[in-house]
Amino acid sequence: MMEELARADAALGSGLDAAVWALPEAELVDAVDAVHALGQRLAALQLALLREVDGRGTAVAQGASSTAVWLRDRLRLSVPAARRLLGLATRLHDGPPEIRAALADGRVDTAQAQVIAETVDVVRAEAGPEAADRATGLLVEWAGQFDPVVLRSLGTRILDHVAPEVADAAAARALEAETARAARDRHLTVSDLRDGRFRLTGSLDGETAGLLRAAIEPLTAPAGPDDARSPGQRRHDALAAVCRLALRTGGLPDHGGDAAQLVVTTSYDALTGRLGPGLLDTGATLTPETVRRLACDAAVLPAVLGGAGQVLDVGRQRRVVTGPLRRALVLRDRGCVFPGCDRPPRWCEGHHIRHWAEGGATTLTNSVLLCRHHHRQVHHHGWQVRLAPDGHPEFVPPAWLDPQQQPRRNHHRHAWAAAAPTNTTSALTFPGRPVRTVTATTAPTRTSRPRLVTAGRPPGQPTARSRPP
Repeated sequence: MMEELARADAALGSGLDAAVWALPEAELVDAVDAVHALGQRLAALQLALLREVDGRGTAVAQGASSTAVWLRDRLRLSVPAARRLLGLATRLHDGPPEIRAALADGRVDTAQAQVIAETVDVVRAEAGPEAADRATGLLVEWAGQFDPVVLRSLGTRILDHVAPEVADAAAARALEAETARAARDRHLTVSDLRDGRFRLTGSLDGETAGLLRAAIEPLTAPAGPDDARSPGQRRHDALAAVCRLALRTGGLPDHGGDAAQLVVTTSYDALTGRLGPGLLDTGATLTPETVRRLACDAAVLPAVLGGAGQVLDVGRQRRVVTGPLRRALVLRDRGCVFPGCDRPPRWCEGHHIRHWAEGGATTLTNSVLLCRHHHRQVHHHGWQVRLAPDGHPEFVPPAWLDPQQQPRRNHHRHAWAAAAPTNTTSALTFPGRPVRTVTATTAPTRTSRPRLVTAGRPPGQPTARSRPP
């Protein structure tokens, strides 16, 4: 065998020396196919050799604790990779010879062979050896058309083709086993990376995965044409938005005797002077810009600390955009007012135009609604917010984005405000009952379109029969 392997090695060496850039396109494509098939034939030989080494106990005889450890030292494989190879070698050795033959002929690769062998084992247990033989032939045929992922998916219904009389019962048992396995293996882990970040890993059952997708997918769309976040970053920000919404509802159970909350510790001088970081109760450190952004729509609990950090006195909570003020903001802004954003009010935070630590009051004229993404933009990227003479928010971009720094508005929100009735609108709140908006029916003179005014909807919000002008 060693002579044949030496000749094959020499042939491969000459192929490596060839000028592949000079190959015609058809020959180049044929060479890709041939090399792939040759690689699978070599893999089949390797698996046969590994199975024989393991079966003889060669590794233990040479002083290794196991064949996987022996392969790690001899071939510089990781132990998990070596175990996977040995597992596949054993499965192919014990399985139908047709799978080994297909791998040796280059008709399937190692990943497809793994899928076929596992599926055939299930068919044999459910329907017997004859059905397993039929399944083997069918799966090898499908492997010529489908990759391992699709092949595994097709294999879940292979009994429909080779043993339809037991397919439904087997599918029901498989579903029950899959559900039980998902429930048993479910977990979520938050790991400290020791640089202020945390790694989130876990395994969700089908129902929880569906809930997570339903909660975050509406928030993963780009916030506008200038949104440069990657899809992964948008999913991260969407998860954070869902968590903030859950905290804001007040429906979470108490934790440690207090309402569920995010606690940030910083000095008052650092907060007002834009100097110094903040410390989360998890131990993570935040930049002063992040602390100031969090303080826009959070209860601030001042605490007097001694020189060694002892708590000497704790005062009462200061400002927070909530209650009547937030309802007034919702009526005025109707959602995030950053140019181009369409996030609804429930996904928004209150932002102080002039920060409270700089003397800014918690009032309607000093507050705007911003979604999480644009709240971060304003605090970290140099945007300025102000109320125009007509009382609506406008944004001045940073000079690096617009050297002229022309003010911008959210035209979606502004269009509804312009079309709103000119009469005074009052919001009436009753204990235990939803807010009801009472609006006179006089239409604005700037448009002749009829408008449907609906009780329970803030003025200017779209209905099934009204559209923006």
